[in-house]
Amino acid sequence: MDYKNLGRSGLKVSRLCLGTMNFGPFTTQEDSFAIMDKALEVGVNFFDTANAYGRHRGRGVTEEIIGRWLAQGGRRQKVVLATKVYGMMGDGVNERRLSAYHIRQACEDSLRRLQTDHIDLYQMHHIDRETPWEEIWQAMENLVRDGKVIYVGSSNFAGWHIAQAQEAAKARHFMGLVCEQSLYNLKDRMIELEVIPACREYGLGLIPWSPLAGGLLGGALAKEAAKKTLPQAAESDNLRKRLIVKIEAAIGATLNRDQLAQARVVVQGVYDGVLKEEKILLSVAERQRLFELIVDEMLGMDARREAEHIQKEFEKRRPQLEQYENLCRELGEKPADVALAWLLHNPVVTAPIIGPRTMDQFTGSLRSAEIKLSPEVMKKLDEIFPGPGGEAPEVYAW
Repeated sequence: MDYKNLGRSGLKVSRLCLGTMNFGPFTTQEDSFAIMDKALEVGVNFFDTANAYGRHRGRGVTEEIIGRWLAQGGRRQKVVLATKVYGMMGDGVNERRLSAYHIRQACEDSLRRLQTDHIDLYQMHHIDRETPWEEIWQAMENLVRDGKVIYVGSSNFAGWHIAQAQEAAKARHFMGLVCEQSLYNLKDRMIELEVIPACREYGLGLIPWSPLAGGLLGGALAKEAAKKTLPQAAESDNLRKRLIVKIEAAIGATLNRDQLAQARVVVQGVYDGVLKEEKILLSVAERQRLFELIVDEMLGMDARREAEHIQKEFEKRRPQLEQYENLCRELGEKPADVALAWLLHNPVVTAPIIGPRTMDQFTGSLRSAEIKLSPEVMKKLDEIFPGPGGEAPEVYAW
């Protein structure tokens, strides 16, 4: 694993960042522990989370899972731990956003859940247009002075927000932001207009989230084709619905997405029993694909993937995806790995965030850090997924 300075700071982080948004809602604690252990084993030292992750408002479920993992010992000093503040953490009017009041309380709560005495990178999850920068920076300075926070970052900021923040910090003789976390991938390139230039000029590292565009860049066409290879009986809606009813009856409840994430092992066992009982013969790969279809149906709308939106994007961009996946086949690389490698070739990018639900998804992403894309391939990718055309203002003026 290679490492890179986080922006202009002296802190070294791995070129891939482990995103933990799925820990809790879709990945059990046991599996989350295994993924984090594997991350350290392969040299991934950069972990990203947020106080709002976990789907239970105010609980910080994902931070709690990470905290229990850290509490096992021997791990904290090996990890660059990043979390975020801004999201709604309760019903109170001050339990959100970036007031000094909330920043202080949110930090204390995150430290408690993470079972640590400091946060390496404390990120503002969104711009707060109602709170002045002198208040925000004073709150952050206090946390840094008290040793509870080391570095400060932003997420989902516009270019001019970064400039605002940095100029206000400079006036206070404070380091300010060291990184920005933005939506960035081959499909979504709007930040090339102003956010990336701002990061470059102010010395901020860029941490792209959703590097696979919700799965579109992860081989969506190939996965669609694989789904269609299921035997007709396994593909039928009636069979899936019958299996779901039997699974729920065996468990004794109609499961919601949070319960299902915790009961996944039980669901797998009941599912295997039903297949055996009904003498449904499937290969190992077919069984796994059918199980995933059932889990997805039981989960309903996966908010992370925004399924309906992704499906519309899939159809809209089918010609681009066909060109893209054909190019990946020519390269002999998986589409997801090429998408991550493309980000890593941008000198402003520090580390894309990979957010695995499973160990296979995590280990499968490691190849991306080894791929070298030629100038010709980079040009071809630009032709398939053209960006905004350059940086502002030249792209729309002169």
